[in-house]
Amino acid sequence: MVDAELVLGIKVLLEAQGQRVYVDWIDDQALERDRVTAKTADVLRKRMRQSESFLYVATENAPKSKWMPWELGYFDGLRQGFISILPLVDNASSSFQGQEYLGLYPVVENLALVGGGSRLGVVEKARKGYRFLDAFSKGDRTVRAF
Repeated sequence: MVDAELVLGIKVLLEAQGQRVYVDWIDDQALERDRVTAKTADVLRKRMRQSESFLYVATENAPKSKWMPWELGYFDGLRQGFISILPLVDNASSSFQGQEYLGLYPVVENLALVGGGSRLGVVEKARKGYRFLDAFSKGDRTVRAF
């Protein structure tokens, strides 16, 4: 997997914050990710039904995935409002340019906290508000104002 190191790093970071994280190639190693099969689709549907939220890790290689757009669409129909995009860019001054449809979803950002420090948050479109990532991932719909 091209972005395996990046995805593994994100998994470790989120789990260190108390999140439960499913990654198909780690948790279901027998899946045929290089081919679209009914068996793989069934397993992925089952895992998504067991999930409260969906984090789409948008890398330079994500558009080449056979599964990621399908997973995003399936989860959107399953739990609308609990998808977020985590754009990974080369450096802090780079801007994210993902596929147009990714603009439909809120983006994960590192939010500065009053009094210092920071915390991951899911920022709604047009910066209309945010939810902390831990609350978002557990199904909390409460949006806070900036």
